[in-house]
Amino acid sequence: MQLAVAANESLAHLSNNLIYASMAVYTFAFFAHIAEWIFGSRSKVARTAAALTPGAGAKAAAPAVQVRGKAGTAVLDKPEVVTRSAAGSRDVPDGPGAAGGTVQGDLYGRIAVSLTTLGFLLAVGGVVARAMSVERAPWGNMYEFSITFSTVAVGAYLLLLVLKKNVRWLGLFLVTTVLLDLGIATTVLYTDSDQLVPALKSYWLVIHVSTAIICGAVFYIGAAGAVMYLFRDSYEAKLARGDKPGKFATSVWERFPSAASLDKFSYRINAAVFPLWTFTIIAGAIWAGDAWGRYWGWDPKEVWSFVTWVAYACYLHARATAGWKGRKAAYLALFAFACWIWNYYGVNILLSGKHSYAGV
Repeated sequence: MQLAVAANESLAHLSNNLIYASMAVYTFAFFAHIAEWIFGSRSKVARTAAALTPGAGAKAAAPAVQVRGKAGTAVLDKPEVVTRSAAGSRDVPDGPGAAGGTVQGDLYGRIAVSLTTLGFLLAVGGVVARAMSVERAPWGNMYEFSITFSTVAVGAYLLLLVLKKNVRWLGLFLVTTVLLDLGIATTVLYTDSDQLVPALKSYWLVIHVSTAIICGAVFYIGAAGAVMYLFRDSYEAKLARGDKPGKFATSVWERFPSAASLDKFSYRINAAVFPLWTFTIIAGAIWAGDAWGRYWGWDPKEVWSFVTWVAYACYLHARATAGWKGRKAAYLALFAFACWIWNYYGVNILLSGKHSYAGV
């Protein structure tokens, strides 16, 4: 018995060390992403701003396919890919990315992604060691939920990169917020390894809480896309009016994907995970029936889970309606994610209910 307790304590200590190690690596990734943006600002590639100014219409009217001769052979040049903005008023190419098309910027970007991958693997090890130390799924309190949430968010980002999606622009924002999340988890929310109360000892813990973590992590990525869309859309609108944004704003926002691409990215991410959030609420209701003898009791956690569901449902409906594309839909997406964040932090810490016995 004492050997088992000692082994569990050692695993808990290992888990903590791995989480701290992942934070250290994420910090180096943060600086590498900063370097990518700094060196990318020196890019000599054609600037997106040139395509946004009033005189860009002639460029848009160019032939879709150019034919040129090469040693007597006709070669078709690939046409420039242009995306249409949500409001249909601007046809804008995507920016060259954080590296700005420079070799040195791209090198730092690759280093940042490699460090992010290493930090992710260390965090996975920390979560697994925590699970082994408590001999259950490591989602019994806010500390365990937080370290798993940030790990899944990074994992989703890396998966999108593996799938060749244009999301490296998200790296700096992601690593910054992951460090903030882990910092709060290891200082304010930390809880020693312990067993669950009887009501939580169910296979529904694995089903319900794991899907809630996945949904939150993916909703986070969708919200990040909505935030970037708002900034990029403002930048494009200024250029379309003939205004001249500041040097820093131009250096940053001209390298992002177009507002249309970001708008589409955010919508697709949120739409893809919304059915899973629906399942999460249903699974929670079934678990409540097993644990408490009722499927729905208007507990604060249940209420705000439903409010979040309604907010995302309204967003998806509004986004599919022509009059609510663009900025209005982005604001609604951010409101929906704010509901999710409140349901996690605010409800767990400030409100009392049947979900409160897990503490932090």
